[in-house]
Amino acid sequence: MTATDKARNFLEQIIEKDLAEGRVSRIHTRFPPEPNGFLHVGHATSICLNFGLAEKYQGECNLRFDDTNPEKEEQVYVDAIQEDIRWLGFKWSGDVCYASSYFDQFYDWALHLIREGKAYVDHQDAESMRINRGDFNKPGVESADRNKSVEENLAEFEKMRAGEYEEGKASLRAKIDLQSPNMNLRDPVLYRIRKVPHHQTGDKWCIYPSYDFAHGQEDAIEHITHSICTLEFQDHRPLYEWFLDNLPVPARPRQYEFARTNLNYTVTSKRKLKKLVDEGVVGGWDDPRMPTISGMRRRGYTPASIRRFSEMVGVSRSDGTADVSMLEHAIRDDLNTNAARAMAVLAPLKLVIQNLPEGEVQEMTAAAHPNRPELGQRTLPFTREIYIDHEDFTEDTMLSRKKFKRLVIGDYVRLRSAYVIRADDVIKDENGNIVEVHASFVPGTVGEDPPEGIRPRGVIHWVSATHGQQAELRIYDRLFNHPAPDRGEEDFLSHINPESLKVMQAWIEPSLVNAAPEQTFQFEREGYFVADRCDHSAEHPVFNLTIGLKDTWANKG
Repeated sequence: MTATDKARNFLEQIIEKDLAEGRVSRIHTRFPPEPNGFLHVGHATSICLNFGLAEKYQGECNLRFDDTNPEKEEQVYVDAIQEDIRWLGFKWSGDVCYASSYFDQFYDWALHLIREGKAYVDHQDAESMRINRGDFNKPGVESADRNKSVEENLAEFEKMRAGEYEEGKASLRAKIDLQSPNMNLRDPVLYRIRKVPHHQTGDKWCIYPSYDFAHGQEDAIEHITHSICTLEFQDHRPLYEWFLDNLPVPARPRQYEFARTNLNYTVTSKRKLKKLVDEGVVGGWDDPRMPTISGMRRRGYTPASIRRFSEMVGVSRSDGTADVSMLEHAIRDDLNTNAARAMAVLAPLKLVIQNLPEGEVQEMTAAAHPNRPELGQRTLPFTREIYIDHEDFTEDTMLSRKKFKRLVIGDYVRLRSAYVIRADDVIKDENGNIVEVHASFVPGTVGEDPPEGIRPRGVIHWVSATHGQQAELRIYDRLFNHPAPDRGEEDFLSHINPESLKVMQAWIEPSLVNAAPEQTFQFEREGYFVADRCDHSAEHPVFNLTIGLKDTWANKG
């Protein structure tokens, strides 16, 4: 294997070999979600893989909804999935595809298997069927219906379609091998009765194909060349190929498996995510604490950061668990480069600059980004009364410069993009709490060094108390406080982090009220925030914490 081979993942090597040898002239992949929930971070990496391979090799990638289970599927999920894919920056080939569009063809192919003596209608209930299939130590037992004639099975299947049987009273099974060590080949179910309307086909059908029966045939109909699945489908591949071998399909796709993306401190089971929503643990599928794509988007994650995370995780043939800090690093790195800077004071302490006349407003200018001059400048109103953060002031004059780089009585500090100031006095309430600091600015120090003998301890952020605006900040943290919340005997809900959301009021630069929904900022010395895409407005500014400036979980258990 060459160094170049090592740089490419195993799927890229397969594709390049297939193209070079002429097995395929153009690659065609697909992303096939079931519309029974919102997509999550694991789906995001699969999207990046399937669409990314098509982009890299100038091929095509279909978006196909595997909508064979109408009981759990809804149009709202179909719409959300399409929006997620577009937001990530991908475009599917042609029109959106649906398994339900092929239901007539699937039915005809089921009839084909019956006529070939390779499928039969079984009247066992689900529990009897499960027992009689055996297990890894016990072979399966034939159903009394297994050896009925072709004519009987055709008639029975037509009765299933006509709705003459109740749910659970009949199913169509493939006749393969009840002795097979691969449980998937022990006469798998092809059709079940489900008297439920379908979000695409309405009441046309009361029988629906199983995923295993539909999957490979959908690939064949769409002329998929590389059907890329996660590892749990590896044992299903012989069944996938059995159907292709025994049906008159128009193409011969091949299935390949890769390891799904697992993250610590995260739950990605759709069933469990739905439970979080249904029980009100979170505010919805797009709650910023959810690992859904829509949740990450509302949290302030960017398409570029998610695609970068997908690259970092890579493509593997063996399961593993990625550290969620990799995802957090990807967004922190992206926002450090691209997010505009702004100032917000989360724990306001009023500071009165006594040598600035009341009513006077001076306009300070600051770069929107220190390393991105093309983003321009922003204007900061500087007034007699401003807010600084409580933690940026102390009366303790004994603190050394090494220990406290902020404002101390009788000493100096620079206000970001403004003057050097000196703290002169404090006002306290009846309980001895500091409620106001009196200070004075040093003239001529905006953008200039202070006179000799004046050495500011550091730089602090601030907001005008008279021109600044109040905003709601939603401080989000990881939803779970356990690295493996859905493993072990405990209910995953017992690992919910009680500190995963705090809501507070803060003072922000006045221009931030006009931020567009989903616009991101670094609130200096506080973290990266995004204007909430649903609730933010000029009248009621709302910003969500995307990620802190540093990893605060690095030293936790």
